[in-house]
Amino acid sequence: MGRYIESVCKMCRREGMKLFLKGNRCYSDKCAFERRSYAPGQHGQGRGKATAYATQLREKQRVKRMYGIMESQFHGYFKKAERLRGITGENLLMLLERRLDNVAYRLGFASSRNDARQLILHRHVLINGKRVNIPSYIVKPGEIVEIKEKSRNKARLNESLEAVERRGVPQWLELDKANYKGTVKVMPKRDDITMPIQEQLIVELYSK
Repeated sequence: MGRYIESVCKMCRREGMKLFLKGNRCYSDKCAFERRSYAPGQHGQGRGKATAYATQLREKQRVKRMYGIMESQFHGYFKKAERLRGITGENLLMLLERRLDNVAYRLGFASSRNDARQLILHRHVLINGKRVNIPSYIVKPGEIVEIKEKSRNKARLNESLEAVERRGVPQWLELDKANYKGTVKVMPKRDDITMPIQEQLIVELYSK
């Protein structure tokens, strides 16, 4: 576990920002990125300025890692975002935000998106009372996401619910903590994403 945490922290330092891959640890004083925010290695503090292409590529890789998505799947989301009305970059982020694994994480059912995926794959999550085991499922306004009753006594689940107050629940979601359920009130908006993401760089990269 220690080696995994260190590798994740190195990834955050390499990208130059928190990726929140360790969930609640990233919100605590134990976060290694806060202790050393520059890249690993003896030249970590003296790297030169990146090219425009490198900056765009790094931003795409950063968002992919943040949401835990493979390249082909990410590209598919981008193509779908292009077909939707509105700004392509914002459409992309809204699709990623509405993934079931992200929603479960945002509601506090898991301490990280990776943990949320495991929770979903192991059939602990219901949508409108029906079991859904597809992490990439795109939730819709009005849908209710909840933990099935037999799974509500899990220690990690309850620890995550206690910790969600520290990071907060987005306004487009409503958490009923006592009943282990959350409601998708409306479609998310760009302002609901507080992480420093520059989605226009991703659009520029794919537009070449």
